[in-house]
Amino acid sequence: MLVLALDTSTAACAVALAELTASDTARPVSTAGGGPAGPGVHVWPRGSVVTVDARRHGELLAPSMRAVLDEAGARPTDLAAVVVGAGPGPFTSLRVGMVTAAAFADALDIPVHGVCSLDGIGAATAGSVGVVTDARRREVYWARYVAGVRVGDPAVGRPAQVAQTLRELGVDAVTGPGRALYPEPFAGFAAVADDAADAGDGAGTPEGGYPRPELLVGLAGADLLAGRVPGVLAPLYLRRPDAAEPHVPKPVRA
Repeated sequence: MLVLALDTSTAACAVALAELTASDTARPVSTAGGGPAGPGVHVWPRGSVVTVDARRHGELLAPSMRAVLDEAGARPTDLAAVVVGAGPGPFTSLRVGMVTAAAFADALDIPVHGVCSLDGIGAATAGSVGVVTDARRREVYWARYVAGVRVGDPAVGRPAQVAQTLRELGVDAVTGPGRALYPEPFAGFAAVADDAADAGDGAGTPEGGYPRPELLVGLAGADLLAGRVPGVLAPLYLRRPDAAEPHVPKPVRA
């Protein structure tokens, strides 16, 4: 099963193509709802493009999709499904990925599955780890992972508050782009090596701490292989957008 994965929830515009097969040895991973994924799956990467530029998601996404398909010698009609990072993420960038994924899948008449973008980082970790990404407004999106499985729902908060909460939950390591953005609050936590995942021990995070799109395929793998109908594609904003409706004009006094 050939699957295209997209994520635009962070400053990275990430696209990957992967072959999905069943496996009896893959460890359980978290789904969009945070529970076990069920039957094991194996993801065979066929290519990926990750470009870090917070202001060019709309410009970069379609060419990246074409580049990944061309690299694998595949056509859009070869795809069986699309998986997209559903956030949490800033309003504008997240909409780019989700609208593109929905439109692309609809044009091909294939399913599109949404997965929590933080899982695309946390699922590659071991031990008790906090994942933090930039939420702007001097805040971070975050979630806690134990043995690569998310515990609880993602949330948003001030870096210092999030760091305190993670300590109280017994988290000893933090990863994700939010760590480098706010080094002082997270200074007391151990770092997670970016290359540990390639060492074969199941630990580590994607390069630069951004969501790894091929991981998103594995996270939705059980549903994809079982042919389950995906739920409604809903973005995880966790707060209201920066833009707001204007107030009613004040009446002019004589």
